[in-house]
Amino acid sequence: MLLMAPQFSIVFSLSLLLGIASAIDVFGGMEFSYLGRDGPDRWGMLEPKFAKCSIGKRQSPINIQRNQTVHNKLLKPLTRNYNSVNATLFNKGYSVGVRFEEYPGDLWINGKNYTLKEFHWHLPAEHQIEGQQFAAELHLVHQAAVDGSFAVIAAFYQESNADPLICRIIEGLKHLGGENTTVPLGILNINELNRRSRKYYTYVGSLTTPPCFENVIWIILGKVMSISKEQIIALDIPLNSDCKKNARPCQPLNGREVDMYDELSC
Repeated sequence: MLLMAPQFSIVFSLSLLLGIASAIDVFGGMEFSYLGRDGPDRWGMLEPKFAKCSIGKRQSPINIQRNQTVHNKLLKPLTRNYNSVNATLFNKGYSVGVRFEEYPGDLWINGKNYTLKEFHWHLPAEHQIEGQQFAAELHLVHQAAVDGSFAVIAAFYQESNADPLICRIIEGLKHLGGENTTVPLGILNINELNRRSRKYYTYVGSLTTPPCFENVIWIILGKVMSISKEQIIALDIPLNSDCKKNARPCQPLNGREVDMYDELSC
């Protein structure tokens, strides 16, 4: 079980929950991009519901400075339990990912259960460590049934060997069309996502795409995975032309605390 610091106690309004759910679950309609007049620096002006992208004070992603993190001894190892279930590959135009047609497992934080809803990739990575930007970043999006709140686990990739998980969906990627298309994957083995995490960073932030709603618990894994150049290309091809580099720039920390769990220094 992960024990969060007191600042992680979140209260969501119903309207906020509905907005976050629509941002993650609604499949159609590109309303923003990563280039030009619809790019990240203008997201908050595109629609009133995107205002947080401009005025929010707890936005994501961030650049993590190790010497500014707090080694929080109250934090515990992550408790994850994911299963192999029926899954579907999707293309939202601005990201490619996998959603589940059955219960895929969960994450426990502070005694609260968060169900894994989907995972998707950003190319290059959105979060940074000491200003270093990795080749890609995986986001595992979880939602709590009790109050609709969200927790996202992020994992970095460096370009090297092929990632086993992406290998399992590579044929699906070859058949994935443009925005709003899907490819059934059948039973997808996601067992490697259960691996023990010896180090992670955590903070309260936001969705990294509009509407940029805040009070999302972020958990950034310390272990960097590997991804091949061919896999990067395969994840990039289906994206819209103005979303080929779908990484939002890092946002100001604005006094937020970034906590660190390190098993070796406990």
